[in-house]
Amino acid sequence: MADRYLSFAGTAPGRFLTRRLGLPQPAPLSRWSPQRPSLTGSLLHLTAGKSDLGLAPVLARAGLPADDGPPAAVILDATGVRNVDALAEVHAALHPVVRSVATSGRVIVLAAPLDPCDHHQSAAQQALEGFARSLGKEIGRGRTVNVLRLTDASAAESTLRFLLSPKSAYVSGQVIEVGAGEVTAPEDWSRPLAGRTALVTGAARGIGAAVAETLARDGARVVCLDVPSSGSDLDAVAGRLGGTALPLDITTGDAGARIAAALADGLDVLVHNAGITRDRRLANMPPERWSSVLDVNLASVMRTTDVLLSTGVLRGGGRVVATASIAGIAGNAGQTNYAASKAGVVGLVRSLAPRALAEHGVTVNAVAPGFIETKMTAAVPVFIREAGRRMNSLGQGGLPVDVAETTAWFANPGSGGVNGQVVRVCGQSLLGA
Repeated sequence: MADRYLSFAGTAPGRFLTRRLGLPQPAPLSRWSPQRPSLTGSLLHLTAGKSDLGLAPVLARAGLPADDGPPAAVILDATGVRNVDALAEVHAALHPVVRSVATSGRVIVLAAPLDPCDHHQSAAQQALEGFARSLGKEIGRGRTVNVLRLTDASAAESTLRFLLSPKSAYVSGQVIEVGAGEVTAPEDWSRPLAGRTALVTGAARGIGAAVAETLARDGARVVCLDVPSSGSDLDAVAGRLGGTALPLDITTGDAGARIAAALADGLDVLVHNAGITRDRRLANMPPERWSSVLDVNLASVMRTTDVLLSTGVLRGGGRVVATASIAGIAGNAGQTNYAASKAGVVGLVRSLAPRALAEHGVTVNAVAPGFIETKMTAAVPVFIREAGRRMNSLGQGGLPVDVAETTAWFANPGSGGVNGQVVRVCGQSLLGA
């Protein structure tokens, strides 16, 4: 469903009226397309504190020129900020330039891990998160602000490329950690998944179809899974992408074994997107509404992941990307079952990620969508739908492709240092952390 308010706010009368009434003034976001694969403008690289990460070659490859023109992106290296006094350098660096960042531009604050033996450094580095999230809520004009906490700067190229591109248009207010891991730089960054096989559950429509399409764009051979009752839609998606349709109920006890049999040649990317809602307040929720949501959204994710890891079908260098939700982070009335299942996904990722990497060479991460424009949200009552669209720093709903682009970044072979992360794709929703 078209966002008429977003369209109106972009007109001259709309800008005047929304400004006078103090209403949100969302700017249309610039997303990736073949015609616009990168941000338009220069990259401004600033420093607060003493630091020498040696990122210049990586930034030069990210596609933005370092010149004197208006910046499309600003990177502030604050990894050397170790005390409260040094935080003044953060203000001094960004204060003069923040207004000049282009519409739909980027501000990225590079941070260091918190030092448990130095409470001054930990306080100053933690302060960067509050600073960046607050800046994200005030910067406006479709611009985003994120924190990239670097344990291993040499593994950051894939993440910097993502954050410095139109692919991250709806990701803001996030703290992303990049640690040590096996990083394989793609031969062709425009097709990083060439030669790899990806399985996407719930792929017949909506976000799942967008994920399958984006992974295929990036070169993957895509296996599209959904329930047999969605067979015609599933066949259409798989056929359009040159992939394979796998009609299967993910909740059946032998689903993992059947997937393993269908992927005898191995799997590189496992995307758990299948999910359902059965909303009702707890006092009115019968047991079957509870159990069906927990089974699809959480139990099936754990069962199939366990099988594909233990059998070696999901091979070394592989990626698991699960789907959480901001409902699992902040809660939502009428969704105790759904929020429990999505919070469980967060717990799964945090527990499994270090073991899967150590034992199998596989990373485990999750996307946590906010309000995404789908057929499901189009059926939400108008006032609730409008609240969902406006209650974020970007003042609008996201698109399925926003979730898909984040998933593709996790899936990238260059993202081996990104593990155990839960990244909200929510335009910096005002709900949750």
